[in-house]
Amino acid sequence: MAKGYELEGTLHLIHDVQTFNSGFTKREFVVESQDGQYAQQIKFEAVKDKTALTDNFQVGDTVKVFFDIRGNEYNGK
Repeated sequence: MAKGYELEGTLHLIHDVQTFNSGFTKREFVVESQDGQYAQQIKFEAVKDKTALTDNFQVGDTVKVFFDIRGNEYNGK
């Protein structure tokens, strides 16, 4: 089971929804979070029906993002 994480910060950049020939949709956005002395900018992707969750936000808004991290073995590593 994947562990969930959350990040709170300021919406730094939000792209338009991209729709591909297959019908797949995604929207990329960047959240800037203060991590100690230096701000960190983290890029996220919302896919399929989750793209609508970002419709009412604008650059500069404070947001809280809940996300999972998953991965697969890559070349035996």
